[in-house]
Amino acid sequence: MARHLTASLIARLEGLPIMLVFVMLLALFMYLAPQVFLQPFIYTTFLSTLPPLILLATGLTFVIGAGEIDLSFPAIIAFSGFVFAVLFKEYELGWLAVAAGLASGILVGFINGVLVAKIGIPSFMATLATQFFWAGMATVLSGGKSYALRGAEESSVWRWIVGRPFSGTGAAIWIGQLPLQSLWTAVIVIWLWFILNRHRFGEHVLFIGDSNNVSRVLGIDVDREKIKLFTLMGGLAGAAAIMLTLENKNYFGNQGQGYLLTAIASVLIGGTSIFGGRATIVGTVFGCFIIGMIEAGLVAAGLTGAWVRTIQGLVFLTAMIFYLYVDEPQRRAAFMARLTRLPRFRPMR
Repeated sequence: MARHLTASLIARLEGLPIMLVFVMLLALFMYLAPQVFLQPFIYTTFLSTLPPLILLATGLTFVIGAGEIDLSFPAIIAFSGFVFAVLFKEYELGWLAVAAGLASGILVGFINGVLVAKIGIPSFMATLATQFFWAGMATVLSGGKSYALRGAEESSVWRWIVGRPFSGTGAAIWIGQLPLQSLWTAVIVIWLWFILNRHRFGEHVLFIGDSNNVSRVLGIDVDREKIKLFTLMGGLAGAAAIMLTLENKNYFGNQGQGYLLTAIASVLIGGTSIFGGRATIVGTVFGCFIIGMIEAGLVAAGLTGAWVRTIQGLVFLTAMIFYLYVDEPQRRAAFMARLTRLPRFRPMR
């Protein structure tokens, strides 16, 4: 009875396979590079640099869980970052610049939702087109220039969004480096977890991922939910743009380009189904930490840059196979059945 209960609790633990992969990788890097991974500073660095990726990947978890895709969020980061940087630096609008940056991301996401839900353009094509359009708009409006936010740390915007509240308090150095954006990201992610797992909208997203037609039969307004879905993604991309710009104290037009593949990889290795109908925010968050940890760990372990991408690909592939084997018993049973049907080699007499 106790064994059955324990097995049931383990099976219900969200994101368990990717958690195990994360723990194994962390233990490996602690062994290979103890001078880095046994010190607290590497983890405060992760808390400073990973929040934009986590926000983007969490929003993408909803989108992919609904059977859609969004390729435009790197351009939203560029466009929303430009809106925020110009209003913050040139016009000194402070919190109004923050509101405008968020609003611009929400607007682009809403447009994406209308293109997909109302006009009927497949999300891959719609967001690919808007990716080019908004990236071009950011380049045209900025003139290809970067904006250095000198003195940003003196503003309340910087202090309350990406500040270091424990700096100068006499605490340990690594505690003084803990950034506020990690706290806000944690609050947003926890809220979105409840939305996905405990709210009607999350339930609708997963129904839509299973089948649009069945969702309509059940009375779900598929078009409305898809517009809300892409609007949420746009708002999260706008928030990521503001955090990224403030943390770097600088805006540059291609600052979102490195997030496309890493965000998608974080979602997929975390256990969200590429076909829709299944999504896990806990898995996505651990996927983000794995991606952030791998490159730093491999470099700290002494590998050259030429090997980093190769091993990253192997880790991603291994994580997804491990997820399928541990978390989906039907696939595991089918795989084992295929193995037993393979012809066996018999030596000739």
